[in-house]
Amino acid sequence: MIFDSTDSYISTDELSMAVDAAVRLERPLLIKGEPGTGKTMLAIEVAKSLGMPLLEWHIKSTTKAVNGLYEYDAVSRLRDSQLGDDRVNDIGNYIKKGKLWEAFESEERVVLLIDEIDKADIEFPNDLLQEIDRMEFFVYELGQTIKAKQRPIVIITSNNEKELPDAFLRRCFFHFINFPDRETMQQIVDVHFPEVKQDMVKEAMEIFFDVRKVPGLKKKPSTSELIDWLKLLLADDIPDEILTNRDASKAIPPLYGALVKNEQDVHLLERLAFMNRRDSRG
Repeated sequence: MIFDSTDSYISTDELSMAVDAAVRLERPLLIKGEPGTGKTMLAIEVAKSLGMPLLEWHIKSTTKAVNGLYEYDAVSRLRDSQLGDDRVNDIGNYIKKGKLWEAFESEERVVLLIDEIDKADIEFPNDLLQEIDRMEFFVYELGQTIKAKQRPIVIITSNNEKELPDAFLRRCFFHFINFPDRETMQQIVDVHFPEVKQDMVKEAMEIFFDVRKVPGLKKKPSTSELIDWLKLLLADDIPDEILTNRDASKAIPPLYGALVKNEQDVHLLERLAFMNRRDSRG
């Protein structure tokens, strides 16, 4: 396989095979999964592992597909023409290259990350079909076709906020990153905290997975939030006994703000804690 786990990223066999398949098929790799499961980090680690430059295109709700190709600043050109600026004679001075253009003109092969594609409007993926298929696009202002010198490895992430068009999905190799099981999560924690006390990790993992199992949570804590929580627990001014001596009847873990991110979930855990105390008295 061309990609496997690294010193800072744990990849399952299925994920490694998906990267390999997408590269061999010369298809974009579409990665879905819960927020915080390492989708964006995958592109960073693939680029690092293969020794390729990484270009990152982070999508917003206002992003259009053309932004990935280029942007023509007609307003600046008009202003400069009114001021008699000689720059107006070269229209190229007013064209800003997008990430796809940068990837296509690179002399060496690059990894192109299109991050959170589902944030854009529904037409965004379809508007990229031709460019990703043909690996070229036409710049009307210059009368020039930009062709890829090296086909980039394209990794696209989605948080499943909206459905992607079928025509787009057909052109991708798809992989869903399942939430890590305990064994994989242990490996991820070991990568980030190789020297941490295992009894603390064991207790923290129990609490973490218990919180994730609570029915009705609006947002379950993710891998990245577990890492943040452990980082807090390991701080110098936090006593080692904060987990081991924890009152088991309390549903809310210490320093819960790293794990629970909205007031509805806090209130839900508080109600569970109240019911646990009432049941234990009964």
